[in-house]
Amino acid sequence: DVSFLYIGEDVKPFTPEETKEIVMSLQQPAVFYNMVGDWPALHWNVEYLSAVLGGKTIQFRIGLKTVDLAPQFETSCSYVKATLDEFLAWSCGQPSCLSGPFRCYEYSKYWAYADYKYIARIFEDKPEIFKDVRWSDFGFSGRTGKDSTLWIGSEGANTPCHLDSYGCNLVLQVQGRKRWHLFPPSDTSFLYPTRIPYEESSVFSKVNVANPDLKRFPQFKNTTAHVVTLSPGQVLLVPRHWWHYVESIDPITVSVNSWIELDADHEARVEEAITRMLVCAIKSAENPSDEDLWLNPTEVEATSHETNLQYLNKAVSAYFSCQKTDVPEQAHPSS
Repeated sequence: DVSFLYIGEDVKPFTPEETKEIVMSLQQPAVFYNMVGDWPALHWNVEYLSAVLGGKTIQFRIGLKTVDLAPQFETSCSYVKATLDEFLAWSCGQPSCLSGPFRCYEYSKYWAYADYKYIARIFEDKPEIFKDVRWSDFGFSGRTGKDSTLWIGSEGANTPCHLDSYGCNLVLQVQGRKRWHLFPPSDTSFLYPTRIPYEESSVFSKVNVANPDLKRFPQFKNTTAHVVTLSPGQVLLVPRHWWHYVESIDPITVSVNSWIELDADHEARVEEAITRMLVCAIKSAENPSDEDLWLNPTEVEATSHETNLQYLNKAVSAYFSCQKTDVPEQAHPSS
């Protein structure tokens, strides 16, 4: 049938059931096209979001555009609270009086990133906006903007190379383009993983993948980078435990993402609980006057040993509960 040739932009290439199967089983990164053309969230450019938020301020991370050999971890960045109007004024090069909190940071030398903002929190007084994001098209019924995070950046804004301990990641690009440098789990030893700065569920690389120091990290040359430029209307799947370094390459970028839980997360939560307990114990004993400088800003404070033990206990209990319900009787027990 000749009409088949014209099926495309208005017809999604996969059903929700097919998409979910791809997301849950694929071990390689993938970009989905023509899956979100009818999502109202595609209109979430910064001007629109600014109008919705009104004068509400959000926190921006400020970093230097100069690329050093060392990664620009969040612990070494500055932070300002500003409205999206002020962010727009600053990124357009308007007078400093209009850009308020950004006036100390010259646009040509710095970037700003409002990253990891829970949509449920910043739009708590406008819950109707959650429906603009429809992860149900990917087979996750009931998952909306309420289960997602928002990322707004200027050119050069970046996230240091890291892997997420939990789940896989679906990322919708709304405005501008972002470049993703992705590395498979098998490259882990070549990326020199570290838990300092400490953040639950994030393992950072000591290497600045945008400008690697091969004298300090010679094994990095053995990595295999998968580089993807994500454009508006496209959705990227980042499979479990894939490393990623992300940079904004247009003057303004907006993305929305959601982490999809996986069965393997139960085991990962036990590993993370042990890591939390060890890192907190070691760093607290190392130098009590260190004022938690080893904590990523996303971690508010170092928790007590007792709290960490409770956390571990809950993670182990959840893991064994999952084993009982998921593993057939004849299967040999997990170590």
